[in-house]
Amino acid sequence: MNLTTTSGRRVSPFGKQGLPVRSARELKRVGVVDVGSNSIRLVVFDGAARSPAYFYNEKIMAGLGQGLARTGVLNPDGVRRGMAALTRFAALAQGMGIESLTCVATAAVREAADGPAFHRAVEKQTGLQLWVIDGEEEARLSAQGVMLGWPDARGLVCDIGGSSMELAEVAGGTVGRRISTPLGPFRLQQVEPKAQKRHIEKVLIETAEQIGTDHEQLYLVGGSWRAIARLDMERRAYPMTVLHEYRMTADDVMATVKWIGQNDLSALRSRTGISGSRIELVPLAAQVLRQLVQTFPDSRIAISSYGIREGLLYEQMPDGIRRRDPLIEAARFTERQMARMPGSGKKLYQFLMPLFPDATPARERLIRAACLLHDTSWRAHPDYRAEACFDNVTRANLAALSHPERVFLGLALLHRYKSSRAGSSMAPLFSLLSEDEIRDAETLGRAMRFGAMFSVGDPAEAGELALDREQGELRLALTRTGRALMGEVAEARLAALAQVLGVQPVVT
Repeated sequence: MNLTTTSGRRVSPFGKQGLPVRSARELKRVGVVDVGSNSIRLVVFDGAARSPAYFYNEKIMAGLGQGLARTGVLNPDGVRRGMAALTRFAALAQGMGIESLTCVATAAVREAADGPAFHRAVEKQTGLQLWVIDGEEEARLSAQGVMLGWPDARGLVCDIGGSSMELAEVAGGTVGRRISTPLGPFRLQQVEPKAQKRHIEKVLIETAEQIGTDHEQLYLVGGSWRAIARLDMERRAYPMTVLHEYRMTADDVMATVKWIGQNDLSALRSRTGISGSRIELVPLAAQVLRQLVQTFPDSRIAISSYGIREGLLYEQMPDGIRRRDPLIEAARFTERQMARMPGSGKKLYQFLMPLFPDATPARERLIRAACLLHDTSWRAHPDYRAEACFDNVTRANLAALSHPERVFLGLALLHRYKSSRAGSSMAPLFSLLSEDEIRDAETLGRAMRFGAMFSVGDPAEAGELALDREQGELRLALTRTGRALMGEVAEARLAALAQVLGVQPVVT
C-alpha cells in the first residue's frame, strides 16, 4: 500500500519494502504508537516473541476524532492532549532505547482537513515518523493482530474505532478482503438519533454485499467492543473477567444491548471500571453490534484484545516465529525466566505422557504447557502457592487459550501443589469445566506433583511410568537412582495419582 510522507514521497512502510522482517534476536524491544480517533497509545513489546510480552503500555483518551464529522477538523482539545502524549511517548521510547518504533495514525488524522498539519506538527515537535494509513491497511493490520492471538483464525475481523469500523477476512494465516466503514461512534453521533438504526443497517447491508455473510466467526477488536463484553460478563455474572477469547452468542448480544438501555451508564461504569470516555460511546457501539450480529447471523462471536498494535508486531516477526504455538512459546519464556531448573518441564512432560495415550492434540498442548509452568511459582509462600498458580494462569496475558482451557491449566497447576481443591476461593471458575475436565485436570496435577519430586532433574533417570487400563495398574519401573528417591512421600503421591486414575500402583 502506498502512503505519503510530509515531503510528498510515496513509500510503503510495512512488509519487505519498508519494515524488514528481522530475527527475534535483533528485535529486543519493539515499540508501537497508535494514534487513534479516540485513544493514543504507546506499547513496547519485549521482543518479537510469538506470545507478546508487554514491557510497557500507556494510553490517553485524547478524543482526536470527537466532533470531526460535524466540523471536518480534529478536536482542538484532543490535538493539545494528543501532542502532549506523543511528546511524552517519544521521550519514553528514547529513554528505553527503543530502536524499532513504528507510529501509525488512523481514521481521524487521515480524514480531518487539518490532519496533514497535525501530521507535520507531530514529526517536527516529537521527531516521531508518523504513518497515516488508510482504512484497508488499518483493517489488514488489525487482522494480523487477531492472527497473532489465534494462529488458526478463520472468519471476519471487525475493528471498531472512534471514527470508523474496519472489517477484514482471515483464513489460513492470510488476510483477504478488507473494507472500511463510517460506523465509529464519533461519526454516528452526527447522525440524527431517529435515523441511526436505519443508517447502520444500510451501511452493513452494503458491506455484506461486498464481503459476504458466510463467516464462521466474528472477531471483535476495539475498546468499545471490549466494554460491551465486560458489561455482558456483568449481566451474566460470568466468573472470569479476562476479555481476550471471551465468547458471546447472538442472543447474549441482544440481551446485553437491551440491558444496557435499561440501566444507568454511570452505575454500570462504577460496577465494571470502564472509563467515562469509553462508557459514553457504548450505546452507539451497542447499536452497531446488534446490527452486526443480525447481518452475520451464523457467525460465532469472540473478543480479541489484540488488534492493530499487535498486528504491527506480527508484521515484524520472522515466518518461523509466526508458525509457533503462542501458548507454548509463552510457557517456555516463563520457564526460562522463573523456574528453578529451566528445561525440566520438557523432561517432566516426556515422563508423564505415557499416562495420557488418548490425549487429543488440544489436550496434549495443555499438558505440555502445564509441565513447562509447573515450577514457575516456587517463590510464592507454600501456603498460597497452589492458589497463586491458578491465579497466575487464569489472569495471564496468554494467547490461543480459551477460558475453559485457562481454567483447566490453572486447576492442573493448583493440584501440582495441593491435593484438594475444597474451599478454594477460585471455585466459581471451576463451573467453566465439565466434571470430566475437572477430573482430567486433577489427574494431570497429581501426575506433575509426583513427577516433579521424583527426581532432581530428569524423572526418566529415576524410572518409567506405564498405565495398563486392562490390568488396572499404574506401573513404575525404578532405576537404581529411582530406588534411592522412592521414599514415603513419593510413594504417597504415586498412590494418590493411581487413585484418581482408578487403578492400583505397582512398583518394580
